[in-house]
Amino acid sequence: MLIQEIVGESLDKWFHQNWVDISRKDKDGSHPACGASAGKGRRKGDAQSSYPKCVPAGKAAHMSKKEKSSASRRKQAAERKPGAGKKTPDYVKTEA
Repeated sequence: MLIQEIVGESLDKWFHQNWVDISRKDKDGSHPACGASAGKGRRKGDAQSSYPKCVPAGKAAHMSKKEKSSASRRKQAAERKPGAGKKTPDYVKTEA
C-alpha cells in the first residue's frame, strides 16, 4: 500500500466516527453529539462558556466517570489560562 492510501483510510475512519461531548450528558444519561452551537445557549460570547471535550463514542464508553471529569476539567483549565486574549479551543490529551 502507498502511504497516501494508509493515511486516507485512517483519516476517513476518524472523520466517520461518532464523536460525543463527554463534558455533558442528555436527560437519558447518554452523551450528546459533539459540537458547540450558539443556538443552544453555548458559546454566545460568554466568558464562562467553554468548548466541548469530544472523543469517539467507543472510547467514551470505556472511560470511567472519573476519567471523563478529569479530561473535561483539564480542558476547561487550559482554556482559562490568563493572558490568552481571544478565546480559542485548547487541545489536551484525554488521558492524564
